Amino acid sequence: GLGHTGGTLDKMDSIPGYVSQPDLATIKRVVKSSGCAIIGATKDLAPADRTMYAIRDVTGTVESLDLITASILSKKMAAGLTGLAMDVKFGSGAFMENYDDARALAHSIVGVANGGGLPCVALMTDMDQALGSTAGNAIEVREAIEFLRNENIDRRLYDVTMDLCAEMLVLGKLSGDLKDARAKCEAALSSGKAAEYFARMVVDLGGPVDLVENYEAHLKLAPIVHPVHAPEPGVVKAVNVRKLGYAVIGLGGGRRLVTDKIDHSVGLSAMAAPGEAVGPKGTPLCTILGTDSAKIARAETLIREAYVLAPPGTNIETMPVVRERMTA
Repeated sequence: GLGHTGGTLDKMDSIPGYVSQPDLATIKRVVKSSGCAIIGATKDLAPADRTMYAIRDVTGTVESLDLITASILSKKMAAGLTGLAMDVKFGSGAFMENYDDARALAHSIVGVANGGGLPCVALMTDMDQALGSTAGNAIEVREAIEFLRNENIDRRLYDVTMDLCAEMLVLGKLSGDLKDARAKCEAALSSGKAAEYFARMVVDLGGPVDLVENYEAHLKLAPIVHPVHAPEPGVVKAVNVRKLGYAVIGLGGGRRLVTDKIDHSVGLSAMAAPGEAVGPKGTPLCTILGTDSAKIARAETLIREAYVLAPPGTNIETMPVVRERMTA
């Protein structure tokens, strides 16, 4: 994880036995047998990038657009990709909050990748509200598995997933156009085929054979369940997603230092989205899952600060989650 954002590998590490950073031989074996692998890069992939990043950290150039582009694409191109679909986020929960800044990054990545012979498409996606209804590690993997089981599907998460998958099918020449590609993706999800391949990958990387069927037994959640209610009735007008991320870190679900140990069981569930009615009773702003009362109290303060409410009955206009598609 970087800053307020949750790390994908941290989420996958909440699966018992799952090896998120395998050696190269294992990666090749798993991709061949399962068709996919959600993993971290080996130390042999673009090793110079690690050295350059350390130098950027002490020279105040972490935010350099050119160096960000080089860092992202060096690993992709060194891996020998033949196609790349990028999800470039903007908004309060994104690395780059400002739309124009995020768009400039997407433009840079797409231009350099295609110029270097790597076909690349970028989607600009909105992170001014959480993607899905949960935040944390084990709890987000639970939501992803429910999604694969065609249960509890968040519409924004669905749209981002299907659009990115469709782009990959076209880039991989498995579909001639995005309409056909999206239909294939939707069929893979609704038929259960996507869940089947995920389950196969989990087993190949050391995880439980019955994770998809019995995820609640393997992905344990924190014992204290604490709903956070709004002080007055209202409608969610806006959410500072960055503060929700910091709330999760405060609960123990993220790192402040590289050496910090993560508690995979903590997090947030049932997070209210813009346009949703909340109040002192009934629907809460969200529910905290924690292990420490003091940490829960601090997280509650951040969550209350994160939510901006409009008067009851206010109609809140919501924007599409995928805002723009960028090609060479």
